[in-house]
Amino acid sequence: MSNRQLEHTDHLEGQDKKKKSKRQISLLAHDITVPMNVGSLFRISDALGIEKIYLSGETPTPPNNKIRKTSRSTEKYVPFETIENPVEVIQQLKQENCLIIALEITSDSIPLQELKLEQDQKVCLVLGSENTGVSQELLELSDITTHIPMLGKNSSMNVATACGIAVYGLTS
Repeated sequence: MSNRQLEHTDHLEGQDKKKKSKRQISLLAHDITVPMNVGSLFRISDALGIEKIYLSGETPTPPNNKIRKTSRSTEKYVPFETIENPVEVIQQLKQENCLIIALEITSDSIPLQELKLEQDQKVCLVLGSENTGVSQELLELSDITTHIPMLGKNSSMNVATACGIAVYGLTS
């Protein structure tokens, strides 16, 4: 029996051997109103080594039972900060040489697979509302806008799903 599903304890034993992401990544989640999506962002952040999540606007914050349930309690150890003004955070991150990347399909967005970044480039991925996407103000502050090419008839996907795809693309 060489190919077996690993138990959680098997995964924990391999933690020391895990490779860290080649890039420092944070998330800015602005106006994401569904607690389960926020919980998914925490779970994705834990799985893919996100350094910090900034929560702003109408985004619900821990403690929240729906966030906790979906995150599988990762909100307890993924660093996060509730912020009043996402513009100020973006400006601060830019001063720290962090590249601000909005995840949105726009007239100027680049397909995710075509992004060419320096290996050690610090990145903050900006995520927007489930209904209206990344606000125009945050788009204008972003250095790059990227999108995930859609192969079907719909032009978007769930924000947490898109985040997982984008972060995986940025870390691999």
